[in-house]
Amino acid sequence: MPAVDSLSRPVPATAGIGLRAVHHAEFLASRPAIPWVEVHSENFFADGGRQLAVLDAVRRDYGLSLHGVGLSLGSADPLDQEHLARLQRLVERVEPALVSDHVAWSGVDGVCLNDLLPVPCTAEALVHMAARIGQVQDRLRRQILVENASSYISYAGAEMPEWEFVATLARRAGCLLLVDVNNIHVSACNHGFDPLQYLDAMPPDLVAEYHIAGHSVVEAAGGQLLVDTHDAPVTAAVWTLLEAALARIGRRPVLLERDARLPPLAELVAEARIADTLMDARHALPA
Repeated sequence: MPAVDSLSRPVPATAGIGLRAVHHAEFLASRPAIPWVEVHSENFFADGGRQLAVLDAVRRDYGLSLHGVGLSLGSADPLDQEHLARLQRLVERVEPALVSDHVAWSGVDGVCLNDLLPVPCTAEALVHMAARIGQVQDRLRRQILVENASSYISYAGAEMPEWEFVATLARRAGCLLLVDVNNIHVSACNHGFDPLQYLDAMPPDLVAEYHIAGHSVVEAAGGQLLVDTHDAPVTAAVWTLLEAALARIGRRPVLLERDARLPPLAELVAEARIADTLMDARHALPA
């Protein structure tokens, strides 16, 4: 699969949107004034067809980030070499500015569980995940970003808080961090920790991107549980936490994720621009 044109445009420290199939035709027709987009890598693993044609067209005029959900970096299973080969082919074809996946696992014994499950925060898991991230980076010949996932359970054998695990993992693996602000809020509410403590543990020199999204609140075991559903507008609490991240870590690209109950494209772009307003208020871009 040959690469097309030259390197894709960079991803600037401004707001972008997750580009989903329902908006592909309108996006290409209207060319919204937003500088970059992020797509789910696995949706473009085919060797041809309409999806890849759209991606080729988008990358000519917009910065591009590939965000994966299938590497299962925390799994005890060996890395899926076919999955990694497909990702490598896609990266070589579209030459994205950013490539990312999750601090999570999604399968065991060859069975895909179709979810992003939390990793036990232990020294053994650190060694295991750092080695696997190293394998991925060697194969792709580039740094990747790893994202903190939302969680709904805690492991009894945890040896350190999640924020310490994530920060240490990035340093050991030589990768970068994608700080999902919504996921921090969701997990903080579910487990009762201070989200600002999480942000304070993130090394600014390794943070390359933020995610924001909406979530749902469900009744569970007599209480409320926040679920990272990406099916609603960003809440006030998450916007406030993004402001705190900007103050503590600095200005970075901010990606608005929406995967269900998708609004019109113009509404999505308008919501993303709220992040630009917050960034401009605190960190103006250089002229």
